[in-house]
Amino acid sequence: MLALFPGERPVYSSAVADNYGQPHAISRLLYGTVYAQSITVIRRGGRVSRGMARVKRTKLAGKLVSDRLLQRIIKQSFYRAASELMDVRPVWGSLTGIRPTRIASAALLEGMSDVSVVRKLTRDYYVATERAGMCVRAAKSSLALSYTLSPDDIALYVGIPFCPTRCAYCSFVSNSVEKSFGLIDPFVQTLLSEIEAAARVVDELGLRIITIYIGGGTPTALPPDALETIMTALKTSFDLSGIREYTVEAGRPDTITSHKLEIVRRLGAGRVCVNPQSMSAEVLEAIGRKHTPEDALEAARIVRESGMALNMDIIAGLPADTPGGFRHTLDTTLTFEPENITVHTLSLKKGSRIMLEGTRTPTGEDVSEMLGYASRRLSGNGYGPYYLYRQKYTSGGYENTGWSLPGHEGVYNICMMEELCTVLALGGGGVTKLVDPEGRIQRIFNAKYPREYIMQEDKQRAKFETIRRSRG
Repeated sequence: MLALFPGERPVYSSAVADNYGQPHAISRLLYGTVYAQSITVIRRGGRVSRGMARVKRTKLAGKLVSDRLLQRIIKQSFYRAASELMDVRPVWGSLTGIRPTRIASAALLEGMSDVSVVRKLTRDYYVATERAGMCVRAAKSSLALSYTLSPDDIALYVGIPFCPTRCAYCSFVSNSVEKSFGLIDPFVQTLLSEIEAAARVVDELGLRIITIYIGGGTPTALPPDALETIMTALKTSFDLSGIREYTVEAGRPDTITSHKLEIVRRLGAGRVCVNPQSMSAEVLEAIGRKHTPEDALEAARIVRESGMALNMDIIAGLPADTPGGFRHTLDTTLTFEPENITVHTLSLKKGSRIMLEGTRTPTGEDVSEMLGYASRRLSGNGYGPYYLYRQKYTSGGYENTGWSLPGHEGVYNICMMEELCTVLALGGGGVTKLVDPEGRIQRIFNAKYPREYIMQEDKQRAKFETIRRSRG
């Protein structure tokens, strides 16, 4: 319901009959001799619609399989009923999960062809053909990387929860550098202790780090000496001989200098993320960014001069943006020939200023036009989708997609999003994901706010004991 009618919220009641004239949805699960059947009836806007889906009872073998199949037909019956009431059907059909590539990956592993997987997504889940094709291409990138991984390979994430300012669309936990300058030094000292403890565990368990991602927040919002101290500790504490990719998030163009990039490159990073989000001065002002489009151009230019690989993020659906403005943003971004371009769809997050202030954003139709242009333009310039994921409350129910030139697929992004290996997370707001050989996930959360992180070293010690136990 949240995906198909994003402006509404569910209210559950057993007294539907008392208010039968009010908008409602009723789903029933019925068991016949041959089939289990779900029937959904929706009353909305003075109209009544009905949807049905079924599965053979012989397929309901075991609780795990049965639950999955029954959930599927309930969702399908709801979707079929709801689709009769919608003017435009969602491009992701009845899928509601974060990782639609999981379905494509499983089908490819079963030996299905690309065409057959696209057909499965469009037929069984009502996914639009173009999205199904993107899903298959991203799934193939995930599988290609998974074949190269060993059980001891891990990814390392370092969270730096500081930003110059907070963007209007952001709900991430980050502190303004200007307002919390006094927290930077104790934060760095706590992080150094965590790096030291993590290095001991990684060495003790014989783990191999294949990718590092320093994110946040905005790591390059730190003063140069703090950034250098952290990256030096990573270089001297861990064996980085197995590194395939080392990324530093420099998301805010106004934090990037040649001096900081020299530090980043000298201490081992080979990939930098510059995230202008938009090349429109009006849009940047609307989202609370203090930099200009010219600042973003200069930041991309000096990254290019540094010789490091470049990722650039842009967002479809930002306040004050238009399809024409978005086209200008993407076209300008392409002039730098980044190895990676990530196209996000604005997610209307509860804690963001956009939601709190009720800021108007582009329509779902405008966002569709923006993303359609991005897909055509990027494909035409040799880029392919290598990972994608969905979030709740995105404009039009669309997706976030990482595009790359051949051979430049982001290792960390795939590992993290597809949960291909353990991600060891350090720093503020870091979420460690322990992935066991059967694919089960155990998450351990670092404190989000810098002040809390500084005060919770005992919690860090407990995390490393959990990691030891998880490895037997």
